[in-house]
Amino acid sequence: MPKAQIFTFYQAININHQGYCMCGIAGYFQINNRQQNDRQTLKRMIFPVRHRGPDDFGFFVGKTAGLAHARLSIIDLEGGRQPIANEDRTLWIIFNGEIFNYPELRAELLKKGHIFTTRSDTEVILHLYEEKGTDCLADLNGQFAIAIHDTKKQTLFLARDRMGIRPLFYTHHNGSFYFASEVKSIFSAHHALPRQINPHVLSEIFTFWSPVGEKSIFSGIKQLLPGHFMEVTDSGIHEPQCYWSIPFCPDEPGKRSEQEYAAELRELLIDAVRIRLRADVPVGAYLSGGLDSSAITSLVKNYTNNPLKTFSVTFSDKVYDESAEQNEMKEYLGTDHNQIICSYKDIAESFPGVILHAETPILRTAPVPLFLLSQLVHQNQYKVVLTGEGADEILGGYDIFKEAKIRAFIHAQPNSIYRPQLLKRLYPYMALSPAKFVEFARKSFAADADTHDLFYAHRPRWKTTSGTHIFLSNQVLEQGKELVKGMDYMHNDLKSLDFFNRAQYLECKTLMANYLLSSQGDRMAMAHSVEGRFPFLDHRVVEFAGRIPTYYKMKALNEKNILKQAMEDILPPHIVQRKKQPYMAPDISSFFAEKEPDYLDYFLSPSLLNEAGLFKPKAVEKLLEKCRKKSRQGFRENMAFVGILSSQIVYEKMIKNFKPAP
Repeated sequence: MPKAQIFTFYQAININHQGYCMCGIAGYFQINNRQQNDRQTLKRMIFPVRHRGPDDFGFFVGKTAGLAHARLSIIDLEGGRQPIANEDRTLWIIFNGEIFNYPELRAELLKKGHIFTTRSDTEVILHLYEEKGTDCLADLNGQFAIAIHDTKKQTLFLARDRMGIRPLFYTHHNGSFYFASEVKSIFSAHHALPRQINPHVLSEIFTFWSPVGEKSIFSGIKQLLPGHFMEVTDSGIHEPQCYWSIPFCPDEPGKRSEQEYAAELRELLIDAVRIRLRADVPVGAYLSGGLDSSAITSLVKNYTNNPLKTFSVTFSDKVYDESAEQNEMKEYLGTDHNQIICSYKDIAESFPGVILHAETPILRTAPVPLFLLSQLVHQNQYKVVLTGEGADEILGGYDIFKEAKIRAFIHAQPNSIYRPQLLKRLYPYMALSPAKFVEFARKSFAADADTHDLFYAHRPRWKTTSGTHIFLSNQVLEQGKELVKGMDYMHNDLKSLDFFNRAQYLECKTLMANYLLSSQGDRMAMAHSVEGRFPFLDHRVVEFAGRIPTYYKMKALNEKNILKQAMEDILPPHIVQRKKQPYMAPDISSFFAEKEPDYLDYFLSPSLLNEAGLFKPKAVEKLLEKCRKKSRQGFRENMAFVGILSSQIVYEKMIKNFKPAP
């Protein structure tokens, strides 16, 4: 084995929540240039993500590969330092995330003669990889990004969890392969690494809310897709391979009753919650007042001995506020509850820092309150929280699924007298005469579209969001043609599904993986060194949800019907039956309802807009004028304003004035 260098050090860190300041991994593999990278490269890469892991740093420098780790210690506080080697020190691992079934896997590996030097889940992965190679991924129940260097074969193995909870980016430059939890680490690896906004991906974000597939907003920087692994060897970068995909294979009608599905879902969720409470630190829970987080919190209360500390965000703008429901659940479960009230000013002040953590343009301010919520968790000295994320996607909770169902009914029953009533049930605030209904439905929902269209459910949303394209520069528009072709990689998975399951699959693969779990999830929690855990995204729960027949998931227009039945005896009736309120935050009003933040004049100045070349300055100027009049703005203007401002911040902070670690 070539002589390797391994060292760890401890350093007090002043976490700068508005700047670079969390468990992060970074590293390189030298494909054909063996002198370019060293320990300094690793230090430059890992320091920008120290907010992900402020407890410890560790490095490995080998002949062809280097590994760096910033640790947020949650399991085996004293002995789980990374990188970790196997028995003969030929395999080295760094890892971001948690493996929730590690005690069971460890017991099996001990029986097979593996020798452990730590109690950590990280070492379990390493010995499992020794035992099974890439097949080890099938045994892991967790949320993870993994890098393993084989010093004997001179290879690098990367893998990402099934749903995409933990991020993993990579690029190839001048004979070297670089990877990291965040893009800022990759940009810090080498001063010559090109930094450019990808105009095609910017168009995708201004259409689908997030990049499509493996691309990122930065040209040349890719993400390893959820449920995929890849290898890098001295012969080059091997094509990523899929080891798991979301299975939507509903059971045959009549195979099981609603009650049977509800009972099994509850048992699976109890175990998903139980193993996610495994930690050597206290575990809290987010409590939004909606069905999903209330269900998770109630399972903790009723089926575990975990002390119940909960956290929630409320809004000074009552349109977005759910504090009444949160307080109802707090009283019902008797939790030690903590709230933060989020104002317009709070959102405006935190916005630039949030974008720096998200590293991508966003179209809504919704991540900001979650950034402030994780700060509250951190201030209470908690590192881990359970959340209800994922239930809407896998169990059929979103209005987009209802819309698709109504549109399919309209398409199949063009003369039904029930059509206006269905629309009114979905949007009770609309008052349309039956005569106007058909035209409204056609314009708004493409109600006469072909239900065999693979993207049937999502086209109305994409059409609405595309209204923001009037602000994109001609160069971006030119690069952003035929955007839906970017979804072709999902064609084989989609074609065998009905329109409802297609909608769920698309929502999981696009918006959830590339926006909700990223910009709203990992990035906002880890910004304050807080780890979110997601019982609804346990792969056993996801696989089971994929077998529930569509007519049980959404019975008539009753969303998440099976979940409601599974939880109805451990939640207040009002919480089970309340109409879903989508999580949102004030957009334009956050910046203009009160004092306008000073940074707007800089980020949206004609000179910086011209320099970035992403938007039409005149159009942006007119939008600003409208915003300053404080008149009510529509969806298009709200999305456009937040999208333009966040894009300009990404350009200024990550391209124009990016400051790599010294």
